[in-house]
Parts: sequence; structure tokens; C-alpha cells
Amino acid sequence: NEKSGNKSTPTRSPTHSFTFLINEAEKCKDKTPFLVLLISTRAAELQLRSAIRQSWGDEAAVPGADIVRLFMLGIEGKAANKELLLRESEQYHDIIQQDFLDTYNNLTLKTLMGMRWVASYCSGTRFAMKTDSDVFVNTVYLIEKLLRPLPPLTQNYFTGHLMKGHRPIRSKASKWYISEKEFPGNSYHPFCSGTGYVFSGDLAAKIVNASLMIKYIHLEDVYVGFCLNAKGVGIAPAPHSLFNLHKVQFSPCVYSKIITSHHIQAHEHILYWEKLQEKNHTC
Repeated sequence: NEKSGNKSTPTRSPTHSFTFLINEAEKCKDKTPFLVLLISTRAAELQLRSAIRQSWGDEAAVPGADIVRLFMLGIEGKAANKELLLRESEQYHDIIQQDFLDTYNNLTLKTLMGMRWVASYCSGTRFAMKTDSDVFVNTVYLIEKLLRPLPPLTQNYFTGHLMKGHRPIRSKASKWYISEKEFPGNSYHPFCSGTGYVFSGDLAAKIVNASLMIKYIHLEDVYVGFCLNAKGVGIAPAPHSLFNLHKVQFSPCVYSKIITSHHIQAHEHILYWEKLQEKNHTC
């Protein structure tokens, strides 16, 4: 696609230059997970991580499904964070970190770190999901209703909240601003919102591979869309109400039939999950 103009050879291959400072290389040594959760977070978000571990991100959350949970981080200038993070990592073994600066503009590097981790250390996983620490994920619904019914050897599968026909935003006031220099094209390939997308395990290596040829842009979800397009992978449509970009008002009946809800605070992760586990709601 000529008009999207993002095929130029990168000035640097952004992911090759980074090293794991904290890794969990053995996580999948003795198991082939059904689902790897890749959760984007910042060092300061201790409470969010703690809440996710106790709720939807519990590796035993879905009976009969092997889940691996990983929080993804870059580095920040604070030395105190480093000690805390190492201790947290030693306690929970669910943190991966590479030596890029943990900034908004480096979110694509963070996602690619997760993709590279799956490709290198857990390539046998059936599925993976990339999401953020302020997103509630109904892992039960995700696994039971969306993923389990798929054929056993599902490949080239990618789904989430589909963003189609989007164009680069040139207004500097926008969170999604991108300069002409960074991206000269006038339209994006289809992509899924970075709040939560789900893909078959085989795609991690394909996305990493594509990233070696595709010029870096900081909008991670848009960038992954470019990688999928380069590999000829289409996005599977999901019913629109499953993956939500906004905060869905909580009720057990509504939340039992969605996969993601955005702008969730630590106590809400726990509260909503506990309410979902009570099977006494009549919907």
C-alpha cells in the first residue's frame, strides 16, 4: 500500500539494541500455556500490579487453562525503583524489563519486548494478549467464549477493538499526534486498540520479524497493525461490545459478557473480579 508510506528501511532496528535486565526465561520451560498475558505497566504502579495478581491476572483464574502473566517495563531514572522492582520480581516472577526508557514514546518498544519474549521463551503458547494495567480483562470470558471454541491449531489470529480507516493526527494537542517526519503517510492500516488485543502465539515471531523492516513509530497499536499488514495477516472481527475503549459502568451482568473495560483503578480490579465470581446474579 503506497499511500501508507511506512515501508522505508529503518534508520535503526529499534528492538535489537535492547537487553533484558529482568527476564523470566524459564516461565514456559515445563508447560505450554493456553494464554500469555502481556501487561504494560510503569514502575510506580505497584497497587495496580498487586490488584491484577489478585484478580483477573491470577494465573489460576480460569480452571483448566494454563495462564502466564507478565508485566512489561522499561527503565526509569529512579534508583529506588530499581531495588523495589528487583524485590517484586524475586517475589512474584512476573516482571520483564529491557533497558529502554519507560516513556510514552517508547510504548512500541515495550510491546515489541513482549512479542520478542513470547517468540523466544514461550513460542508454544496457544494465545497471547497485550493489555494495560488500567484495563480490566474478563479472562474467564476471553478464554471460555472467545478462544476455547477456536480450532486447536489456530494461527494468524488477531482480534480486539478494530480501528479501521484511521488517519494520522497532525494536531499537536492530541495524545495521538504524529509528525510528518515520523510518519509521512496519510492513512493507517487496520489495527486494534492497544487497550487490549489478542493473538495466536505464532504471530509474536511474525510481528518481531516484520518490525525489522518497518520504520518505527511510537503509536504501538498502529505499529503492530503495520506489522500484521506486512505479513498479510487480517484482523478477525470481534463483536464490538467485547473490547471497550472506555470505562464500562460496572454490573455483574454486563461485565460477565465483555472482555475489556478501560480506566480501571486498583481497588476496582479486585472489586469487579470478586463480584463476577459470585454466581448469584440473575441476568
